Amino acid sequence: MVQKEVKKKTSIYGIVAILFAIVLISMVYAFGSSPTILPSSQTPVSDTTKSPGPTLSVISQTPSVSGMKTFSSTEELKSYLINNTQSSYGGTLGIDSFAAPVSAVQSSGNLPLPTEYWNRATDDYSTTNIQVAGVDEADTVKTDGQYIYTISSTQNSGYYYYGSSQQTSNNVYIISADPQNAKVVSKITLDNNTLPLGLFLSQDNSKLVVLASKYQTYSTSTSNLMIMPYYSDTSTTINVYDISNKANPVLTRNFTVSGSYFNSRMIGNYIYAVTSQNAYVYNNDVTVPAVYSGGKAYGASPTSIYYADMNQSNYYSFTSFYGIDLQDDHQQPTNMTVLMSGASTMYVSQSNIYVAYPNWVNGSDITAIYRVKINGSQLTFEAQGSVPGNTINQYAMDEYDGNLRIATNLWQSVARSGVFGTQQSSQVNNIYVLNQNLTTVGKLEGLSQGENLHSVRFMGDKCYLVTFIKTDPLFVIDLSQPANPRVLGELKIPGYSDYLHPYDATHLIGVGKDAVDAEQGNFAWYQGLKLSLFDVSNVNNPVQLANFTIGDRGTDSAALTDPKAFLFDKAKGLLVIPVNLALVSDANKQQGSSAYGDMVWQGAYVFSLTADGGFTLKGTVTHLNSTLLNNKGQLTSSMDYYNSQSQWITRSLYIGNTLYTVSNREVKLNSLTDMTQIAQINLQ
Repeated sequence: MVQKEVKKKTSIYGIVAILFAIVLISMVYAFGSSPTILPSSQTPVSDTTKSPGPTLSVISQTPSVSGMKTFSSTEELKSYLINNTQSSYGGTLGIDSFAAPVSAVQSSGNLPLPTEYWNRATDDYSTTNIQVAGVDEADTVKTDGQYIYTISSTQNSGYYYYGSSQQTSNNVYIISADPQNAKVVSKITLDNNTLPLGLFLSQDNSKLVVLASKYQTYSTSTSNLMIMPYYSDTSTTINVYDISNKANPVLTRNFTVSGSYFNSRMIGNYIYAVTSQNAYVYNNDVTVPAVYSGGKAYGASPTSIYYADMNQSNYYSFTSFYGIDLQDDHQQPTNMTVLMSGASTMYVSQSNIYVAYPNWVNGSDITAIYRVKINGSQLTFEAQGSVPGNTINQYAMDEYDGNLRIATNLWQSVARSGVFGTQQSSQVNNIYVLNQNLTTVGKLEGLSQGENLHSVRFMGDKCYLVTFIKTDPLFVIDLSQPANPRVLGELKIPGYSDYLHPYDATHLIGVGKDAVDAEQGNFAWYQGLKLSLFDVSNVNNPVQLANFTIGDRGTDSAALTDPKAFLFDKAKGLLVIPVNLALVSDANKQQGSSAYGDMVWQGAYVFSLTADGGFTLKGTVTHLNSTLLNNKGQLTSSMDYYNSQSQWITRSLYIGNTLYTVSNREVKLNSLTDMTQIAQINLQ
């Protein structure tokens, strides 16, 4: 999206950067990016064989990866951080920088692509919309076709919230999905400072995994003036429950580590979780990743922490990988840690974890990539590499025939004449092919100069890529020869797609925004939510078969940034997405294409979709309180809209001929035949 206001930003780019840094530093202090404080009786250990209590199975072999090393001691790790970091983000932080540390750390509790991967229904119920077949992703809702497992919290979430804060309550519900007797069967209650993040369900449906973050904040008071939290401890918890008896889930395993939850996957019965923790020298000590047990923290050995000399950065974090066998409650999780400049994107194939993060090297943006081989619970660090530019999300990465393909967007300087200088910044879009050593073996650079990268989808030996500035170029790219990627075809239409989903082998569904060209300037005004169906059977001439636009400028959907909110089943011809509806009032229509709509509704749009018939709206479902709606079924107050976030539908699924929509507040059942409501289950 490029708006008219963007033209004004160039002259104040430096000011914006400074303001961003100030905000970021404030967030560091307020939300827990400061170092975790180990118990005074437990200093970071330099040798895990000497530490009391539980230990992890550490990947301890000598690194064989070119350019990668491990630290020989805590002193070497500390010296590296002091010499290579600066400012408030890392390096040395004196004792005066923080409030007095607590005396103990509090634990958060007891311790190859299928030909039809676009149609993942099993036994006539939907599953989580995942990227790679056989590689499950944690989500807030799971189902086994008989029961629904869902996270619910009373706390409001989102960018906007009006009103006083509420008492937080975090729960996981197990619900009988029987349309004739839908009800809550049991509830797992988490404490107020524990935020549930996602669920996994074991293959035999006997184990439920709850991923959560535990936050403990601290503040100081001086002269009756309360200071905002100076620092906080953040830990990640993996709880495993035996749900053989759905009415009585039993906690059988708890695994808690320091650091913020980053991402996870499940392959077979193995969980792979990744956490991130800022790397600091604090009060002349290094706070390394730790395992919690009995109120104490047991630190990782520096000899198990990898780092690369090529990693030029002013900021570092410990990114830790954990492998857990769900079927063995006595298994010690395996782990390894890499000192990185952060972790922003993770892609996982059946045999590898790829973690990517943006960096700045020699005056240019790069994406650094690390590859960790996975085999059961074993983790082996095998390769590191980098490509120019920044990637946008996990769907811009893909492994195929042993190669990693990645799409990036790169800002670069280009020649410019005139009194203001000889260079200006512009962006280009690129695709790179890397082998298992993460060495580039093929590339296609310079696509759509000056345009943003909005979405990418790899399907077999093809890549479909969307950029946007005024129109939506959908590129069809041939990757059958990894050393020679090439553009086969291109389609230009108004608007853009932020998410691409396979309809079948020769058709794509796009979810994004419509757009209207501005009368002046090289940009377009984005409009309402747009669904598109593309035919790419003729790779040289892709076409748009059908489209459907929802609402006016300001209309949004969680599916644009979170594909798990997108429900599609080709066999049923079913497409469901959550919609936050905005409509431009009559009074504002005179503003033309730039007018923003008022937020008037939230719920799910349910479509019938076929290649021949396109999109047909079957109906809508909302969880909004009916007393807030007028005779048009719309909200009349923006306060009501933002205060109703717990009623916003975030997920949908089907079992048989019943559609289930899920919000923080309830689960609603509707018939897929005529959309009539069958039942409603309150969660709060």
